[in-house]
Amino acid sequence: MFETVRAVQKALSEQRYIASEDIATVIFLAEKLGKPVLAEGPAGVGKTELSKAWAAATQRSFIRLQCYEGLDESKALYEWEYAKQMLYTQLLRDKLSDLLSDAQSLAEAADRLAAEEDVFFSERFLLSRPLLRAIDSDEPAVLLIDEIDRSDAEFEAFLLEVLSDFQVSIPELGTIVARHHPTVFLTSNNTRELSEALKRRCLYIYIGYPDTEEELEIVRLKVPDLSPQLARQAVEAVHALRQLDLKKNPSVSETLDWARALVTLNATALDREVLENTLTVLLKYESDMARARRAFGLGGNSGHGRANR
Repeated sequence: MFETVRAVQKALSEQRYIASEDIATVIFLAEKLGKPVLAEGPAGVGKTELSKAWAAATQRSFIRLQCYEGLDESKALYEWEYAKQMLYTQLLRDKLSDLLSDAQSLAEAADRLAAEEDVFFSERFLLSRPLLRAIDSDEPAVLLIDEIDRSDAEFEAFLLEVLSDFQVSIPELGTIVARHHPTVFLTSNNTRELSEALKRRCLYIYIGYPDTEEELEIVRLKVPDLSPQLARQAVEAVHALRQLDLKKNPSVSETLDWARALVTLNATALDREVLENTLTVLLKYESDMARARRAFGLGGNSGHGRANR
């Protein structure tokens, strides 16, 4: 579809995603080699947005599996809709009575009922989860396995098998083989170390915080109503905050939220009052707020209201 790295960059740019040459190269190679992409880096730097932009650029359906602690195969692959099966059984009660009425023994009745299992364990009762939807898709899809580091090591091991074979065995239905191999993106915020086996199967890229000019370009693209001068002041302030050893550095997505807040407030400059009133868009811990106030010379105001006495 895209024959050069430059074409990949251009396609992503048309989706309002600014991709560096190394990011575009990894995407290009992933498509050519049929390999998953593992994107690691801090939260909010555009890892998830990259997969969404690529789905839009290639006009493919986007399927997302959000990982969390305790995620298991049933939540990722498929489940049987037992409530629907029970309702179906109740609706067919008379038919079942006719089927079993002349059975000579409990064993014979059980055998007759077992012969009808295909009715109750068919695709009409199968609830597909993201992995199965991606494998069974009629058209090529983009599958995002988001924040894989939040899942358990057991689920990661299960995922290796799925990503290796792109097929799923359902005991009642048989093996479902992917009609089209999905383009797979995995993201990690580095909350735990991923296995060597998983990393070996993927093309790896680290997406960190952009430099000042790159982030300024992102702000101008995403928040064009912010004046160029204020956009630069805001980005430079964010980069200054990231040098303060905060508990949580402001992400690129929070930079964009701040830029939109400044537009909404009709701010014309990043003065003391604007900083005091909007820092909480960027910072989410009181200790970080205090450190930022000292760095920006805003004094010790905690920002909490006090009741009149």
